[in-house]
Amino acid sequence: MPGRFFLTDPVSDLTAALGVSAGTVGNEPARQNIAPGQEIIVFDGALKRMRWGIVPVGRVNARGRPVMEQIINARSETVFDKTAFDGVGRAVIPVNGWYEWTGEKRKKTAWRIGPKGRGFLHFAAITDLWTAPGGLEVPQVAAVTCEPNADVAPIHHRMGVLLERADLTTWMGDDLEAAKALMVPWPEGRLHIEEAGDVNWDGP
Repeated sequence: MPGRFFLTDPVSDLTAALGVSAGTVGNEPARQNIAPGQEIIVFDGALKRMRWGIVPVGRVNARGRPVMEQIINARSETVFDKTAFDGVGRAVIPVNGWYEWTGEKRKKTAWRIGPKGRGFLHFAAITDLWTAPGGLEVPQVAAVTCEPNADVAPIHHRMGVLLERADLTTWMGDDLEAAKALMVPWPEGRLHIEEAGDVNWDGP
């Protein structure tokens, strides 16, 4: 939906793919199981780190009530209509893939999902800035999800909105209607899905 991300290629490969410098990100070790609440590399015209999960402090729902739950993934069908998302930015989470789990708790099967032929996937995302007690500012990000394609449907009822490299500027640009048009399932047959017996629900 995604459940967890993985970014195992070096940052130098990512900067080459995006045509940007590493900036403040620098280098970092391979990460096999990036969970909500952890920092993740985000691209919004430059590479930077953000906390995966938006704490919606000060945001309210359509009834005017405070949004209490942490937002990990935002539904494409409502992300630009809900008052809880007013004023969010748009960015991309570039990773090598993600994990989903099927089955009952303690008997879950992990599935590793990435692009055929390796490389990067670019997840559409929204961003926000949370000012924590004491004035600390925490950049935050949440992935945008849509209906699954036929490849992912047997594993999960949602999938992240994946973007072509050429569409990143449109997604992050000023034309909201053009960005909305990109929120569709990834074409079938372009993902490699395999069982990931080396990844547990609670961590790598």
